[in-house]
Amino acid sequence: MDNLLNVEHLTTVFRTYDGEVTAVNDVSFHVKKGEILGLVGESGCGKSVTSLSVMGLLPKKNSKIKAGSIVFDGKELTSLSRKEYDDIRGNSLAMIFQEPMTSLNPVFTIENQLREVIRNHDKSVSKQECRKRILEVLNRVGIPGAENVMKQYPHQLSGGMRQRVMISMALINHSKLLIADEPTTALDVTIQAQILQLLKSLAKEEEMSIILITHDLSVVAEVCDRVQVMYCGRFVESASREEFFHNPKHPYSRGLLKCIPYIGMSDQKLHHIPGNVMHPADDKGGCSFASRCEDATERCGKELAPMKEIADGHCVRCWLYDRDEEISQGKEETDVSAGNE
Repeated sequence: MDNLLNVEHLTTVFRTYDGEVTAVNDVSFHVKKGEILGLVGESGCGKSVTSLSVMGLLPKKNSKIKAGSIVFDGKELTSLSRKEYDDIRGNSLAMIFQEPMTSLNPVFTIENQLREVIRNHDKSVSKQECRKRILEVLNRVGIPGAENVMKQYPHQLSGGMRQRVMISMALINHSKLLIADEPTTALDVTIQAQILQLLKSLAKEEEMSIILITHDLSVVAEVCDRVQVMYCGRFVESASREEFFHNPKHPYSRGLLKCIPYIGMSDQKLHHIPGNVMHPADDKGGCSFASRCEDATERCGKELAPMKEIADGHCVRCWLYDRDEEISQGKEETDVSAGNE
């Protein structure tokens, strides 16, 4: 399967009163065609900044992509002009946000806003053709009474309906990649399940690739094909969904999974990861999780481990697995020496 998006060694920084702070630090990942990739991590770890870097929506005044490459559908995005980026964004590359009310214009009807998305990329489309496409896409995302919804304003719709409208904006120009940043956080459980099912069907039927940004592991388990775990601006683990949930390797990943409550634990305390997240400005080059990790050694605080593939498609950034390899090699050498004697 071909990669639609390739991000290599992406580093994004912000200028602050305390100096330059690195929010995304040497991040590399890819997204295949028709794949749903889950970006997992707690608030402030760099998930949204990664997505804004890909979309070209970073605030120009105080942030920039310092290094790295972002190749989408064969095009290097970091070298595009604003006009060239505008031609891609909202067309073949789209994004939906956590709270759709902040993304929709409150003074225009749904029809006007969807028509603008079409006309921004193809001014030759007639009003009748626009209306036909809008009705088709609203029906496609499961909005009942689409003709009436077209005439309404965002405040007249429920949260779930507004999120469906945002998804329809991504579909109306047949986007190849959809970045969904916490798309179900503000919705109740029933509507959340419907939106997730919609995203799954889009990936399968439309061959749309999706990057799903979330801190909710139950959402990842429901829809994602692969998982990338992020901590303090770096990826610490990458694996398929099945491998991640059944065989997590990084201590942070294991801690996240232990924090999930389950039926029958009423007499047990809920697990928590001790300590606090390190501020990016305090990064001295070692493992950012070292101060909270029960497996940490002196080396962890001084030297950053590389991302290492320990199984087919399963990569982890941790010295623990180099240590296991050294122990294994030492045991083999001892066995050989004993055999020679």
